[in-house]
Amino acid sequence: MTKRKIINDPVYDGFLSVDDPVILQVIEHPYFQRQRRIKQLGLTYLVYPGAMHTRFSHMLGALNLMKRALDVLKLKGVEITDDECRGAKLAILLHDIGHGPFSHTSERVLVDVPHEEITLLMMQRINEEMGGVLNTAIAIFSNTYHKHFLHQLVSSQLDMDRLDYLGRDSFFTGVSEGIVGTDRIISMLNVHDDELVVDEKGIYSVEKFIISRRLMYWQVYMHKTVIAADQLLLSILRRARELDPTVFHFDTSSPGFLDRFAEVDDDDIMVAVKHWQHSDDEILSTLCRNMVNRRLPAIRFSNEPFVDVHTSYFEGTGKLANRSYDFNDQEIKVLYKDGRCLPISEASDQLDRHFLEKQVTKYYHYFPKEQ
Repeated sequence: MTKRKIINDPVYDGFLSVDDPVILQVIEHPYFQRQRRIKQLGLTYLVYPGAMHTRFSHMLGALNLMKRALDVLKLKGVEITDDECRGAKLAILLHDIGHGPFSHTSERVLVDVPHEEITLLMMQRINEEMGGVLNTAIAIFSNTYHKHFLHQLVSSQLDMDRLDYLGRDSFFTGVSEGIVGTDRIISMLNVHDDELVVDEKGIYSVEKFIISRRLMYWQVYMHKTVIAADQLLLSILRRARELDPTVFHFDTSSPGFLDRFAEVDDDDIMVAVKHWQHSDDEILSTLCRNMVNRRLPAIRFSNEPFVDVHTSYFEGTGKLANRSYDFNDQEIKVLYKDGRCLPISEASDQLDRHFLEKQVTKYYHYFPKEQ
């Protein structure tokens, strides 16, 4: 008999159901279980106390949306085999498995490659252990599979990853601007010339999706206090590494790299930070006490770069940039009843190319607060 797992998910007001034995086996893999111990939004909980949700819940949520999207496409006559369905589900399930502790915060600090490369390595390792059942999933994830729209469901400007994290992050932070019409968008998905498109009736939901993503970036993902917390943690890791180059250092070319990397999660970083509070090095101990007790740096934004700033472990500058839409990526396309297929920049009467192209750039200066 096929085993069936029911998982409660408050974001979708009900249950997520998984009955594929291969997917259930992947969920039980230690690499995937590690995601329970990695927060989806890193240190954002220091600003929004409810933002304690994990990569684990997000990846299961994205799997749920993928299942619904595939069902919609098949009902509309899109040919998708059982193997392709499983491959797409596994690809979205594992799309974030390579993240390090605190998600994006530690990226390129603990390792010298982006998380997408580690994700692929982990998928390949699981595939070897499970006798090649992830071959299709890896091809879809890597965009080498012959049906391009399947990759777009995993990674594009309107994929199941973004649809889940916007709604999930909005739910747990309480920032209502991130609420999007997920059900409506999924029901409007279609395929035209091997490209993922949105039926004409879904255009307004897509417009709201693009605007919501822009608002969430500045209110949550790039919130100034979150940036201050990130900089503090990066200073801690940089100082610890300077004192001991072996601290949380992972060489991607060394044997056993993946297993060692997969053992490290948010808890390990915070235990180390609590331990380093008592370091003989005054810089490291001060930084760590500040983190443990949430004494975060002050931070200010400007439209112009900061100059003549003294750079130290406690002070520095940086730049943030966000564009609501990326024309370098494949555009979201709208399919009309008469067969026309237009990019959203032409189809929308609200989101013209000027609005979509506009990039907002902010410069920041973080520094110790006055006691």
